[in-house]
Amino acid sequence: MNAIQHNPTHHTTIQLLQSHSLTTLVQQEIARLIETGELSAGDKLNEWSVAERLGVSRGPVREAFRALAETGLLRMEKNRGVFVRQVSIKEAEEIYEVRAALDQLVGRRLAEIIRPEQLKELRVIVNGMEKAAAKQDVDAYYPLNLRFHDTLVQFTGNSKLLTTYRRIVNELNLYRRDALAGEKGNLLVSTREHKKIVDAIASGDPDRASRALHDHVAAGRERMHRAHGIREPVQITRARKKST
Repeated sequence: MNAIQHNPTHHTTIQLLQSHSLTTLVQQEIARLIETGELSAGDKLNEWSVAERLGVSRGPVREAFRALAETGLLRMEKNRGVFVRQVSIKEAEEIYEVRAALDQLVGRRLAEIIRPEQLKELRVIVNGMEKAAAKQDVDAYYPLNLRFHDTLVQFTGNSKLLTTYRRIVNELNLYRRDALAGEKGNLLVSTREHKKIVDAIASGDPDRASRALHDHVAAGRERMHRAHGIREPVQITRARKKST
C-alpha cells in the first residue's frame, strides 16, 4: 500500500479554512453585539480586546473588521481605529426611502413565486415575534424581525438584491431597534404589520403585497421619528406599477 505523500500545501489549506471559519464566527458575533445594542453607534473597537474576549487570535478579528466595514456595520478610519458606524438622521431617511422601494420589489416578486413551505417558515418566525411582543422583549423580538425580512429577500432567489438589501438594512440597525423599543405597544403593532405582509404575499396579489411592505417600512420610519423626537415626517412615496 502506498503511503500518503506529504503535501506541503495541506497544512496551509487547513489553516486557511480554519482562519476563514473563525473570521465568519467573529464577524457574526460582532454583528450580534451591534444588533442587540451591546455595542452602540460610535463605539470604538479594539482588535486585541475583541480577540481576547472571543478567545481567538487577532488575524480573524482583523478580517472580520474589514468584512463588517464592507457591509456598513463598522467604519475604519486611518490612524484612528475601527468604530461602530453611526448613521445620521438624514442618511437614515435616505436609507428608509431606498429600503421601501426594495421591499416593494420583494413583495411583488414573492406574491408571484412563494411556495407553501416558505409561507409556513415565515409564519413560524411571526409566531415567535408575537410571543416576544407579548412579553415586550425587544432583545428576543429584534433578531426575529431581522430574520423575517432577510428571509423574504432570500426567497426571491435574487442574490444581487439580497447583497444590496443586507448592506442597506445593516446601516439602519441602530434606528430600527430604537424605533421598536421607543414606545410601549410598538412590538405588537409591528407584529400585526408582519402578519399583514405574510397574508398579502399568500394572496398572490403583487399590488397588495407591495403595498403591505411599503406601509410597514413607512410605519417603521414614523416610529423612528417619534423615538428621536422628529416632528412632521415626510411621507415615503409608494412606487406605482407603470401601465403598459
